Amino acid sequence: MEVAISKTNNKLAKKSEVSLSTAIESIENIFFDRDIKPFELPLWMESLVGIDWTLLHISPLYYGWGVPSGDGSPVILVPGFLANDFYLYDLYFWLKRIGYTPYLSNIGWNADCLNTLVNKLAQTISKAHQETGQQVHLIGHSLGGVLSRGAAAQRLDLVASVITMGSPFRGVKSHPFLLEMAEKVRRRIFTQNDKDHPPYCYTGYCDCVAVADMQKVLPETIKKTAIYSKTDGVVHWENCIYRDERKNFEVASTHIGMAFNYQVYKLISERLSKK
Repeated sequence: MEVAISKTNNKLAKKSEVSLSTAIESIENIFFDRDIKPFELPLWMESLVGIDWTLLHISPLYYGWGVPSGDGSPVILVPGFLANDFYLYDLYFWLKRIGYTPYLSNIGWNADCLNTLVNKLAQTISKAHQETGQQVHLIGHSLGGVLSRGAAAQRLDLVASVITMGSPFRGVKSHPFLLEMAEKVRRRIFTQNDKDHPPYCYTGYCDCVAVADMQKVLPETIKKTAIYSKTDGVVHWENCIYRDERKNFEVASTHIGMAFNYQVYKLISERLSKK
């Protein structure tokens, strides 16, 4: 009798936990801020990225020691704003060393129409799934994490998890210098495309499919992880986290350095290994 009651209580507790998580997730999109806001952040901190890189390369973790072994599943790496896949090679080869099947995003430079970038990423997701026969994990840095969420919303059946690193998926609140660069990208998009391009392209108000998908709540079938730093000198950390605190993980890092931070790598190995 006591065993039956205990099992029933456990089931109710699990159901309650899922319901709470679902309820929290269901209001995430209400708090997406479509406005792009300037915010004075310690941009000078980004000059310390070399420390992140050095600490990573002297850590045993970087060489595969003391981390869970991978199961061969595909992991796609998505670069941040104004970058391409090249700087993610450290993470790429590390994932390969510990037993995963890494893929680069193949989106080119992350400085284009968001709809175009998400479509390219969706193609890479399909390719990784076809070649491995497994669901795909997405790891996105900065804007790459926002793109990852948009692509995951389009390919729910193919994506197992999304890990974001310093990604402002709750709305852009960034250093003014970065916003100036984003405006230059926006003007270039209109220069290179025809006049029928959405008038609010490259903003939270764009009515393209990709931007709408970026604002969607991902279902609980997709595991979500938000890695953030309060010393981020590029985007405000509060826009990089979920309402559900169990999905948020703080590290000591620069914004750029999250791609080379040993704490981030440790978190990635742990989150990928937990089913």
